[in-house]
Amino acid sequence: MKKVTGLGGIFFKCENPKDMNAWYAKNLGLETSEYGTTFEWRQADNPEKKGSTTWSTFPQDTKYFNPSVKPFMINYRVENLVALVEELKKDNVTVIDEIAEYDYGKFVHILDPEGNVIELWEPKDEEEKG
Repeated sequence: MKKVTGLGGIFFKCENPKDMNAWYAKNLGLETSEYGTTFEWRQADNPEKKGSTTWSTFPQDTKYFNPSVKPFMINYRVENLVALVEELKKDNVTVIDEIAEYDYGKFVHILDPEGNVIELWEPKDEEEKG
């Protein structure tokens, strides 16, 4: 079974997300919104499928990375999240929450051995319509 298939996003805390987004827009050319930016690309093994990677700033007091106290969180793209979570539980990996499903995919959060929150995402990637 494939597990991680790519990087889904990088999320980090900062003192002022709005100013940070503006700095990255001005100095590095990222087209940011209040949520950061999304890099779109095509999958190497299936160029008909679009994928994306998100870069996003969060305020220092966000609870979204809890229970981790680290200032960042990495999101990994995965296949078959339900089966992967079952495997992780068998290997005694800490699964923080239940799988949540949205229009753009399924998500769950786990902890690595050093207490870093990892977000796992099974995306609903778009296929090119002929």
